[in-house]
Amino acid sequence: MLHLLLLVPIVHCDAAESWQFGFQDAATPMMQGIIDLHHDIFVFLVIILIFVLWVLVRALWHFRYKRNPIPGRIVHGTTIEMIWTIFPSITLMFIAIPSFALLYSMDEVLDPAITIKAIGHQWYWTYEYSDYSSDEQSLTFDSYMIPGDDLELGRLRLLEVDNRVVVPAETHLRMIITSADVLHSWAVPSLGVKCDAVPGRLNQTSIFIKREGVYYGQCSEICGTNHAFMPIVVETVSLDAYVSWVSSHT
Repeated sequence: MLHLLLLVPIVHCDAAESWQFGFQDAATPMMQGIIDLHHDIFVFLVIILIFVLWVLVRALWHFRYKRNPIPGRIVHGTTIEMIWTIFPSITLMFIAIPSFALLYSMDEVLDPAITIKAIGHQWYWTYEYSDYSSDEQSLTFDSYMIPGDDLELGRLRLLEVDNRVVVPAETHLRMIITSADVLHSWAVPSLGVKCDAVPGRLNQTSIFIKREGVYYGQCSEICGTNHAFMPIVVETVSLDAYVSWVSSHT
């Protein structure tokens, strides 16, 4: 039985599910860092919640009206004031240090092997593979959502597009993101990417996808009537398959 289980492929959650509680499965080191930071901070949150609840219950029990009909008047307490200043400061330091390290790594841009430009429109995305563009030809295409009536069996409603962004796995990518009209936001949760598309400005982010798969995202900036109908689909393939895809599109 065990050897049969080992043969079953791992199914990753790379798209939103109904009533989902928690993050989608991480496909990049950045997203894994975000999930780990969330879990670390959640530990502090639970400890603080239990402590504050204990203090409230204890205060309500020991200082209720029947036990203390005449309340005491305390206007100053040096010890308790030092405690509630020092301990939150130490807690914030333990939270800040790993978050600063993650923010620094998110802003760091390594030498990319592939550069892709995403341009937001009302209401679709245009992608330009800058490395394969020249005066004679360019690898540029528009990506529209597939209407529900045209979906094939097994495809995801409101998330599938006619042209996916195809990239190789385990390769340093650079996404340059901008907009042609209003504010948009290029966001793919499994990749840990959410970058605003601002008219007249180029924003960039680095991506390193660890495994092959299909990753779904959506515009995360309210951009008009059809804001909910401009999804993002990134398909990660092997290097050989990527080279074949590029050859067939140039």
